[in-house]
Amino acid sequence: MNESGTPTGGHAVVIGGSVAGLLAARALNASFEQVTVLDRDTLPADPVARRGVPQGRHVHGLTARGAAGLNSLFPGFLDALTAAGAPRADALADYNYYLDGHKLARAIADTPNYLATRPLIESLIRERTSALGNVTVADSTEVVDLIAAEGRVTGVRVRPVNDEQAGHILDADLVVDAAGRGSRVMTWLAALGYPAPEETVVRTNVVYVTRHFRQEPGQPGGRQAVVSGAYPANPRSGAAVRQENGRIAVFLAGMLGDEPPTDDEGMRAFAATLAAPEIAELLGTAEPLGEAAKMRNPASSLRHFEKLDRYLDGYLVVGDAMCNFNPLYGQGITVAVLEAELLESLLRDGTDRLARRYFAGSARLLAEPWALATGSDLRFPGVEGVRNPEDEQAGQYLSMLRTAAATDVGVAAAFLRVANMLAPISSLFDPALAARVQKSAPQHAPG
Repeated sequence: MNESGTPTGGHAVVIGGSVAGLLAARALNASFEQVTVLDRDTLPADPVARRGVPQGRHVHGLTARGAAGLNSLFPGFLDALTAAGAPRADALADYNYYLDGHKLARAIADTPNYLATRPLIESLIRERTSALGNVTVADSTEVVDLIAAEGRVTGVRVRPVNDEQAGHILDADLVVDAAGRGSRVMTWLAALGYPAPEETVVRTNVVYVTRHFRQEPGQPGGRQAVVSGAYPANPRSGAAVRQENGRIAVFLAGMLGDEPPTDDEGMRAFAATLAAPEIAELLGTAEPLGEAAKMRNPASSLRHFEKLDRYLDGYLVVGDAMCNFNPLYGQGITVAVLEAELLESLLRDGTDRLARRYFAGSARLLAEPWALATGSDLRFPGVEGVRNPEDEQAGQYLSMLRTAAATDVGVAAAFLRVANMLAPISSLFDPALAARVQKSAPQHAPG
């Protein structure tokens, strides 16, 4: 958009109509005359799980930072979410939160979470994105190739799903790849003679299971949610979370190939090994609503587009196609919000050198959530990834901090503000906070 407030671009195409793609379309709509979002799925009219988003059946929610960002991109979004029945909960005051085996001290941390299902969140985003006058969301459409000439993208080749004979070229001035882990970015760049980005990989081999239950009075544990995090002494984690429509979602996960079962007895036995007894107690009494769903996440990966010396102009990558995280930390939607905010801000200065500016900005943006997630993962000796010697001392301090959070509400609140991406990791090393950690932690050694 130029200074007069009129679009400066013609047609932008977004590949993928999930959360990252829809938010990218929202970021593009003020700067392009037309925005088209293409998705392979037949998109549902109601908030239900769909094939193209297999993680949609698992526990989701909005962190405090993600919620604030969505409400800024779509004013009134959080009101709509709560009107649809999604609970609002402070991540400390309204949770029973177990960190490294210790139950956190409870107080108001000013970290509001919204405990909605992924289908509800995505449905409300799609509804608002589709209502933008210049955005079209087209489903059952597959993008089979990028079209480029003279160093820049000029369009995409599309066809109806399951029809290899039909198809046509859709002209575009900008293409944003939000196709997730199924993105063909590496193949397309290679075919067009462009270098592939370096990739950092941390192998966690996480397996997780989610099942929904009818909500009972006082469950889970008299709170909106119960969370039991994995730690080196027990690489299992779990959660029980209230959601809309009178449901509770129970989530169980194992690191390093430790696979949670999906049958009733097996889930209860697995949950009984967690620090949080409330989860196993719930599984012993609650009425299930449907079967359990299982999913695997072998590794987290970060593609370093910012290091490329040559870019295909008019081609950007967002969401899991650029960086996918261990799902245990619930960062994906918040990162998609941050990427949309970045893209919208960069477009205010036009599209000149947009790819270089965007990938440089996204590298800075992703550094914090990537460090937060992988720093936790690399505590586990069996996790494959690069460990830096200078991280060892910081890791020892952060282990003390996690222990101190069990008795010091200030330490617990500081930790959760970082986990909710409201504050940087560096804030945990503030001298005043460090003094509180040193005072509290020795009294409670990690379990």
